[in-house]
Amino acid sequence: MPNYRRLFVPGGAYFFTVNLHDRKRDFLIEHITDLRASWRDMKKHHPFETIAAVVLPEHMHFIWALPPGDDDFPVRMRLLKSGFTRRLPSAMKQKGLKGERGVWQKRYWEHCVRDEDDLSRHINYIHWNPVKHGYVSDPDDWPYSTWHQWKREFGRLIDIPPKGWPTDGYGEK
Repeated sequence: MPNYRRLFVPGGAYFFTVNLHDRKRDFLIEHITDLRASWRDMKKHHPFETIAAVVLPEHMHFIWALPPGDDDFPVRMRLLKSGFTRRLPSAMKQKGLKGERGVWQKRYWEHCVRDEDDLSRHINYIHWNPVKHGYVSDPDDWPYSTWHQWKREFGRLIDIPPKGWPTDGYGEK
């Protein structure tokens, strides 16, 4: 097994990508209420700030800012994934697999946000991801995102599309 190392920065901000085990399923949006309940339950016991998030049918991206002195994002991720899995009907879980492996990919991608420019690029990536994957042509049309909140709060400051964002080749799945 590879010796995978993660960077732990107390009070840090992290960008995450989390995928379903079966990338052809659409559990995340089909069961968005369960995902939101799992998110709330986990956050109640392990606080953090959600800076930006998007949920697509088979994967999601988000940025969490952890409280000062706290670097334990793995426990939050484990609780989020297991809480969602527990809420799914048994028929949707793969037989013989326990825990997250029946629904989620075992690993997830995390990136410690380095500075304001890095944060801005990742926020743009999150909000434009439904466009990138061809689900919508405008982030306004995707309901499972913090885009609408960002637009309300910072609308006049947001570049649409973001500077440097490729505008051709999208709209394809």
